[in-house]
Amino acid sequence: MFSTLGALTHRARLWILAFTALFVAFAAIWGTGLFNEVSDGGFESPNAESTRAGEVIEEELGHDAVDVIALYRSDDLRADDEEFTSAVRDVVDGLPEDEVASVTSYLDERLPEPQRAALISEDQHATYVAITLAGDSKEERMDSFAAIEEDLEADGLRTYVGGPVGVEAELSAKAESDVVRAELISLPILLLLLVAIFGGVVAALMPLAVGGLAILGSLTLLRALTHVTEVSVFAVNVATILGLGLAIDYGLFLVSRFREELDRTGDVGRALPVTLATAGRTVAFSGVTVLIAFAGLLFFPQPIMRSIGLGGIAVVLFDLIAALVVLPALLSLIGRRIDALRLSLPRRTVTGAVAERAGAWARLAHSVMRRPVLYLLAVVVVLGTFAAALTSYQVGSTDQRYLPEDSPSRVATEMMSEDFPSGGANTLEIAVLGPVEEAELADYAERLGGLDGAVSAAVQRTGEDIAEVSVGYEGEVDDEATTELVREVRAEAGPEGAEEVLVGGTAARQIDNVEAIVDAVPATLVFVVAATLVLLFLAFGSIVLPLKAVVMGLLSLGASLGVVIWGFQEGHLAGVLGFEPVGTLDPTYLVLILIVAFGLAMDYELFLLSRVREEFLRTGDNPHSVAVGLQRTGRIITSAALLLVVVLAAMGTSELLFLKVIGLGLAMAVVVDATLVRALLVPATMRLLGRANWWLPGPLRRLHDRVGITESEEAPEEARSEELVRSGRS
Repeated sequence: MFSTLGALTHRARLWILAFTALFVAFAAIWGTGLFNEVSDGGFESPNAESTRAGEVIEEELGHDAVDVIALYRSDDLRADDEEFTSAVRDVVDGLPEDEVASVTSYLDERLPEPQRAALISEDQHATYVAITLAGDSKEERMDSFAAIEEDLEADGLRTYVGGPVGVEAELSAKAESDVVRAELISLPILLLLLVAIFGGVVAALMPLAVGGLAILGSLTLLRALTHVTEVSVFAVNVATILGLGLAIDYGLFLVSRFREELDRTGDVGRALPVTLATAGRTVAFSGVTVLIAFAGLLFFPQPIMRSIGLGGIAVVLFDLIAALVVLPALLSLIGRRIDALRLSLPRRTVTGAVAERAGAWARLAHSVMRRPVLYLLAVVVVLGTFAAALTSYQVGSTDQRYLPEDSPSRVATEMMSEDFPSGGANTLEIAVLGPVEEAELADYAERLGGLDGAVSAAVQRTGEDIAEVSVGYEGEVDDEATTELVREVRAEAGPEGAEEVLVGGTAARQIDNVEAIVDAVPATLVFVVAATLVLLFLAFGSIVLPLKAVVMGLLSLGASLGVVIWGFQEGHLAGVLGFEPVGTLDPTYLVLILIVAFGLAMDYELFLLSRVREEFLRTGDNPHSVAVGLQRTGRIITSAALLLVVVLAAMGTSELLFLKVIGLGLAMAVVVDATLVRALLVPATMRLLGRANWWLPGPLRRLHDRVGITESEEAPEEARSEELVRSGRS
């Protein structure tokens, strides 16, 4: 199948490249418009109690929550000085009425004096303006904020804009700009590394071309998806970074094998089908494993998780199309010019059978296989030590603390808590549904106000068979005391006559988000693991190798997540990476690292075991096949891992904590898998298992004969060698 695809792309190369050029032009114009249509949120579970509470309150009573806080401070002027007052009044009077539903400030003489006084800081040098934005939906209110953001600057005063919408908008804008910056940082480094790896400029440009095409294609598909579902801007950020890294990996493997086959056969028409039948087949399987991992995110109810899953699927699909169709057509057109613009780099070259026996990677494999138990125990101990930090994990939520310390919305939020008499209180918003008497509502609010952790409770608004009750509390939304307060409020009996009581607010949403993630993880893992096992069975014709690959993948992921918790939650990497530890971690990012890193782990496992199997089919010698497979793939996989780490580490340079966590967390997972697992654990376990590596019961062998996808450059030889697999010769 893959050799046929190679021959087809060779014959139709001009048509393929012409169509690709047209698509690139279309995608560059239409696809890049995606950034104007993505969502800034998506962290909430749509069916959670807290989400329903917010929706019911807004539908029945209207939106009156404070969306934006504009905080003004002066070191020299007091808030009651004329110059200060005039600057704030100019801002308030200049806000467009069609974008703002209400404005509360100390300038409003209709407010009671205690309420006006609470809007001025304790040192009298700052004030804040509370703004409720116009709009029936969150998206419309985000648009309203974008329209007034520049109008909130006050002449002569330091201005800090925060509040829920302000924080979310800054997180979104910062994420978008930081990802662009990460790509600008990584691309020159990637080009230099590719030139060094390939020893030539033309060959180095091929993987980058695949990456660019994959990113444009995924943006186009994601923009089409915005018409049927919510797509988060954070999904776009993650997808473009990973799409670039994976595309370069796939391009690297294909170009390397093409050059190898071109040197061997001397003919492009013969080299291309063999390249697709070997490296192309492996790339296809590897891409599908990553695609399966991203598909696992579709089991989560949160729009951000689902859209990251959709974004990942889109980018992997285009990675595969670019690598298996467009790149071969380009290689066919370039032919021997793939080695053009070569650099004179010093290189020690050992070729042929000598390289397979005496190369550094082969020597390492033989060293490991001479003492497999020692290496196995040592690696497991190291991975277990790293994974031990998982026991200290503390659940948290994404808020202003994930922004840089000097970001305006974070400063505004923290100054509200520190400088204003009542600014540190957050609230739970409770929807009481049903015909409830005022006295019962008052009694209910009084009971809630007496709970541990509550600093206030009041009936805010009432309507026909609905009332809104708020409970104030101090501290962060993910503090243990806050979590316990939410649970106690939910456990408290509702007022007489209430048909349903729904508890919402930021703290309640955080609890519901965690519960939704915990509920979705088992189904996700079952799907991802089961689908991966089936795919590896089809690829290798063994049930032992797939099980071993999954177990080792989970071991390396446990270690990687442990390092993330140790470094970011506990703050051991804070000094090196320049961030302030929060003390908790949003589980959204850990799940994302877990799922994506599992796909990447299977990716490298496939590349290695495919070459091991190819050699085993030829010789039937298990230890020799492991050594040769590691030797043949060692430099390429290490190079691919290095390139992907560069992309992910560039993402980790972001000032946003969650991008640091995702980028560097995935980079750590790649490093662990490409070193400890691939170079040490795989050879050790394959030596210990011996002939069991290739064991397959009779019924499954017959099934694999019918549905397995097996192809190599010499089908007759492989057909004969399949008997070696069946017999399990080692």
